[in-house]
Amino acid sequence: MGESNWAGNLEYGADAVTTPRTVAEMQEAVAAGAHVKALGSRHCFNDIADTPGGVLLDLSALDAGVEIGDGTVTVGGSARYGDFAQQLHDAGFALPNLASLPHITVAGSVATGTHGSGRRQPGLAAAVSGIELVTADGSLRTFTRADAEFPGLVVGLGAFGVVTRLTLDVVPAFDVRQDVFDGLPWEAAYRHFDEIEDAGYSVSMFTNWVNDRIDQVWIKSRTDAFTARDGLFGAVPADGPRHPAHAAGVPAGNCTPQQGVAGPWHERLPHFALAFTPSVGDELQSEYFVPYRDAVAAIRAVREIGDLVAPLLLVSEIRAIAGDELWLSPGHGGDRVALHFTWQPRQPEVEAVLPVLEERLAPFGARPHWGKLFHGVPSGYPRLAAFRALAESLDPRGKFRNPFLHRTVFGG
Repeated sequence: MGESNWAGNLEYGADAVTTPRTVAEMQEAVAAGAHVKALGSRHCFNDIADTPGGVLLDLSALDAGVEIGDGTVTVGGSARYGDFAQQLHDAGFALPNLASLPHITVAGSVATGTHGSGRRQPGLAAAVSGIELVTADGSLRTFTRADAEFPGLVVGLGAFGVVTRLTLDVVPAFDVRQDVFDGLPWEAAYRHFDEIEDAGYSVSMFTNWVNDRIDQVWIKSRTDAFTARDGLFGAVPADGPRHPAHAAGVPAGNCTPQQGVAGPWHERLPHFALAFTPSVGDELQSEYFVPYRDAVAAIRAVREIGDLVAPLLLVSEIRAIAGDELWLSPGHGGDRVALHFTWQPRQPEVEAVLPVLEERLAPFGARPHWGKLFHGVPSGYPRLAAFRALAESLDPRGKFRNPFLHRTVFGG
């Protein structure tokens, strides 16, 4: 077929790609297909969105259809966060959290449990209050928080249907400043982990695991709750803009403004600006979520294999997110710390390291990000059986199941 994901590390095995222009066309395509999956921004690094021998529905031609209501915004399944953030801001509203890059679709981000950062900010899926999707028989159905199955549907992994619209909670618009600190000593990070995570609205630490200090700490602060500081437990203010992979020599040109320059929430909470190629571009990604209480122990465990990990890395990020009650969310049941790995495009070597990395993190019940590279079968989800039953109910013939779901959720 020749179609690939964003990173170019996966060529889809579907027989065809079709691009519906209306919800009615999508309903027809779903009803007619034996195996169907939806494509958004293609920013997943594994086969979660593939359907070998089936049909892929490219959602890019659908109208994003932004509707701002009383405390909510409703958008189409094709909408990227960056497509409507300015419109939302102009209306006086904001989303409480955003991912590192605004280039990804809302539907795909939510379905895979993608998150932003902030010890008191849950992942992006927690903002969803309503979801409309096309189910296996082509029906258009709507679910809200009033429905018992709603917590299972939101982080749905594409198992229930094709999402056409999502309603998200919003908050009053706010401004953010971004300050970067260089050279945080590891022992200071261990000893003051809570204080560092509480230093701003969103906090990220960047490292390659082998340097004697954490390379950078990015603190994104609401301007109405900003506390000035000359340093951070031994780290010093950066003398210029930084890219997360600054230590690898990557320039900061595609990053959002730093050095304390205030701006709207949607121009500071992401690391990367919408107008540019996000992150490094040519890369692979993995990410693991551990309980917040185990953060320091898990970080120490990864540092023990730093010499194995570092040669394959572009950069690694450490950040906290608040918990939620969505069945297959990585944050289900409690606060988490996410250990993110942006790898060089050396997939065989990365895949050889993942089992070792996962073995190190296994004592902490680490959960992988559903849309990134991982090795083992995800575990530790107490509502997994309920998720399977819901999928059987909405998709009894397995139209939306694929090798990824059989391997990771349905056990075969």
